[in-house]
Amino acid sequence: MPVRRLLTLLSCALLALVAFSGPAVAAAPRAAAGDVISARKISAPGFFYANTWIITYRSTSTTGQPITVSGTVIVPFGANANTPVIGYAPGTHGLGDQCAPSRHLEAGDETEGLLIHQYAIRGYAVAVTDYEGIGTPGPHTYMAGRSAGQTTLDVVRAALRLPGTGLSSNAKAAVVGYSQGGQAAGWAAQLAPTYAPELNIKAFAVGAPPSDLKVVADADDGGPNAGLVFAAGYGIDMTYPDLDMTPYLNATGRAAVADIADDCTDELQSDKYAGHHLSDYLTEDLLNRPEWAAKLNEQKLGGTTPRAPVLLYHSNGDEILPTRMSVDLRAAWCAGGGNVTFWRTDTGTHFVTAALMSPTVTGWVADRLSGSVPTGNC
Repeated sequence: MPVRRLLTLLSCALLALVAFSGPAVAAAPRAAAGDVISARKISAPGFFYANTWIITYRSTSTTGQPITVSGTVIVPFGANANTPVIGYAPGTHGLGDQCAPSRHLEAGDETEGLLIHQYAIRGYAVAVTDYEGIGTPGPHTYMAGRSAGQTTLDVVRAALRLPGTGLSSNAKAAVVGYSQGGQAAGWAAQLAPTYAPELNIKAFAVGAPPSDLKVVADADDGGPNAGLVFAAGYGIDMTYPDLDMTPYLNATGRAAVADIADDCTDELQSDKYAGHHLSDYLTEDLLNRPEWAAKLNEQKLGGTTPRAPVLLYHSNGDEILPTRMSVDLRAAWCAGGGNVTFWRTDTGTHFVTAALMSPTVTGWVADRLSGSVPTGNC
C-alpha cells in the first residue's frame, strides 16, 4: 500500500477515535482561516506570569485545503488592546505528534522555551504554531514553505480571536522564527499582504532559513544531519498528492519511511541516519526528476518581496544550513525593494547562534513594535 494512502487511513481512524485530551480535532467545515476551533487553558511551567492556552485553529495547506492546526497562545497577565502579538515559528521538532511544541510547553521541557520567554517577559503575547500535521491527525508536511507560512500567520489570527485574552483585533504584531521557523517566517513575510492583509504586522525576523532545499540537500546528504534531508523528502512527498516516492524506495528506504514518520529531532539527527545518502534509500536520483525538482523549487524563498521590514540573520559557522542561501535571499528581497536588515554573523554553529542572537533579535523586533522604522542595509 502506498505510504500516503496508509497514512491517510491511519489519520481517519485516529480522527474517529481520539477525543480532545490533547490538541487534535477535525477542522470545522465552515471555519475561516485563523478561527479558533478549540481551546484548553493549561498551566505551562515557567510561564507563571501569563495565561496559556493550547488551541486548535483553522488554516490552509500548501495545496489550498482547509486544515486543523494546533498551537499555544501565551498572554501575560494584564494584556490589553495595546499588547502586541508575536507569531512564533519554531525550529525543527520532528514529524510525530509527540514532538509538538505545544505538548512540550505544557510539559515544561520545550527546547525553545527560553527563546519564547524573551518575548513574553517583555509583555508581548506569543502565539506558537505546531505546523501542519504535528499534534493533529495527518502527516507533518515538513519543509513545505507555503503551509508553514500560512499556519504561522493563522496562529496570530487565532490569538487575536481567542476569547478572554484582552487582545485587540488590530494589535501590532511581528513574526519571528529560526531554522525551520526561519523558513516559516520568511514565507509568512511573503504571503502576509495577500493571505492575511488585515494583520498589523510591523516586522519579520528570519533566522537561518532553509530558503533553497536543493542547496540544503546537497550540503547535508551523507553528513551528520542527513536525517533532516530524508525528513524533508518525506515532508514534500506528504505535501503533494501528485508526488509519491514509494515506487522509488528500495527495501532500506521502505523501512526508513515506516520509521521516520514519528521521529523527533533527536532521532532525525542520530546515528540512525547520520552518514547516509539519499541514494541509500532510493533506486534513482529522485530530487533531480522533473516533478520533484519543480516541487522543491516551489519552496524557495525570494520570489516575492515582503512589504514590512525584515531582519535576516545567519552565521558564517552554520554547519547545517549554508549561509550563502541567506546571501542570495537578501539579494532577491533587496532587488524587489524590500526593507531588509541583513546580519551575517560570526556567532558559531547553527544552534549556538539561535541562543546567542536571541536577545539582540528580540531587541530589534521590540524597536519595530515601538514604531521605529529601520533603514535596512540593502
